[in-house]
Amino acid sequence: MLQIAETTQTQGAVPKPRNRAGTERAIFVAARDLLAEEGFQGFGINAVARRAGCDKQLIYRYYGGLDGLVEAIGTDLGSWVQDRIPQDTGGMFLLTYGDLMEKLSIYFMEALRDDPLVCKIVAWEVSQDTPQVRRLSEARMKALGKWLEHMRGSLTPPKGVDTVTTNALIFASIQHLVISASVSGQFAGVALKTKKDWEKVEAAVKRLVRAIYG
Repeated sequence: MLQIAETTQTQGAVPKPRNRAGTERAIFVAARDLLAEEGFQGFGINAVARRAGCDKQLIYRYYGGLDGLVEAIGTDLGSWVQDRIPQDTGGMFLLTYGDLMEKLSIYFMEALRDDPLVCKIVAWEVSQDTPQVRRLSEARMKALGKWLEHMRGSLTPPKGVDTVTTNALIFASIQHLVISASVSGQFAGVALKTKKDWEKVEAAVKRLVRAIYG
């Protein structure tokens, strides 16, 4: 945990150099980690300041308070897809829309499993209707949509397939499995604990995508 504190000059004291960039980053990382661990119930100015090792006034100075921190986290989530889901195809040449959706589905599943905060945001989307959750959710989905448009290029889906609804169902099923894995380690009798378990899920997702898109 970063312990970066800024101090102000007091009478008779030697002023210490400030490191604004480091302090801002410490506050941001502390806020993001705290939100992932505790949710909005444990997300407060004092808690973030303790986690960051700084005076809480610096949170107001640099972020304007909790709302500003949520905005910053939402902006960071806008780059979540680019950071977590590679834009290359791992040597796979995308010939069809089915190739694209197969690759994106697996990347999406792996990225969700690796990011506790995004996983929680997904869970909040269906359980909490608050401005903060909507802001974070919209940032994530906007980034995912941009990634898909970039990767799709000139690829077109088969005629007669409602891609918006179909892709929503694919992503929703992946999200639910990842959330269930974090809560109980299984869903509907399907184990979601080991590498082998997830390899089975990956194979099933690929078959579903191919059955729809060819």
